[in-house]
Amino acid sequence: MAFMYYRAADSGHKDVYAALPLINNERLKIDSTTPFIPSYVKRSVTRSSDPVQAYASRVQGRQILLENPARDSKAKKEREGKRAQRAAERVRKAVGVVSKKESRKRGLWKLQKDETNFELFLPLHSLWLGYMSELLSLSLQPAVASTDPASAMPSAAGMHAKLIKADFHGSIVTVRQSKNPCLVGLSGIVIHETENAFKVITQKNQLKMLPKQNSIFVFAVPLYAAPASPSTGSPKTILDIPHIEFELYGNHFCYRAAERAGRKFKHKETIEL
Repeated sequence: MAFMYYRAADSGHKDVYAALPLINNERLKIDSTTPFIPSYVKRSVTRSSDPVQAYASRVQGRQILLENPARDSKAKKEREGKRAQRAAERVRKAVGVVSKKESRKRGLWKLQKDETNFELFLPLHSLWLGYMSELLSLSLQPAVASTDPASAMPSAAGMHAKLIKADFHGSIVTVRQSKNPCLVGLSGIVIHETENAFKVITQKNQLKMLPKQNSIFVFAVPLYAAPASPSTGSPKTILDIPHIEFELYGNHFCYRAAERAGRKFKHKETIEL
């Protein structure tokens, strides 16, 4: 659409209407009854069969943004981010939560030589057995052993959704496959789970770091509910009682325990190492 502007011959006296654009060789007339914007829009909409209806439905009574809004500067965003970070730190300090940097500085997860003892963490393992019994709603072991072990097996499909969100501190995990052959066969009680690794205490009283990436783990859950008050001669670990073994693919499990609790996992195909 071409616009033609006309300027009066006498530059000292300008004709207001003469400066208006010509549309279809017709000069726009502006007064109180025909304001500029409605007249201009109705005359400019040429593709619509009913320009008056198009103006009434799309333009009239609405706020139309004619230019891009002003964006916040980069420095302002950085200041707001630092302010939010300081506020979050104050909240964590008030609650008593220790950050990862502070925990490393204090050495909270560093064990002394006399503390690296498998027997010291057996009570933690017993607590995990009770936690699994309650989480999976396991039944007590019958007095008479069943001749068909499959009848006592709970539904594995219902257990998967709970196990991927469960807490593994206190469980016994074993490395079944890994790209690092030195890790295959290592087993121990999990004392600390991070986003990318399990820290375990082995039966040889050694502290080992087992990376999740490119590793397949095996862990066991009890087949029957653990007794509320274990006797003196009760088995030490889950490997000494009837149990069910599951495989855990570390590549799909690279999350912290707190993140897994509220995360929705999607079905993925098994990836061979």
